[in-house]
Amino acid sequence: EKTMQENIFHFAIGQEVTIDSSGESGTVIGRAEYINSTNSYFVRYKASDGRATEAWWQQDALSAR
Repeated sequence: EKTMQENIFHFAIGQEVTIDSSGESGTVIGRAEYINSTNSYFVRYKASDGRATEAWWQQDALSAR
């Protein structure tokens, strides 16, 4: 079971983040908390091919800009 400390969100709604694996950057537009996994963030960003996109990312896949 998670402790209260583990449930703290690392990124705020509206915060700019970078997707570590691709270097693409975007804005956190949603977030989800789970009892059995890490928090997730819904990020709106411009993909490397120029498309506007939105996707869920695990907390450990993102970095603050």
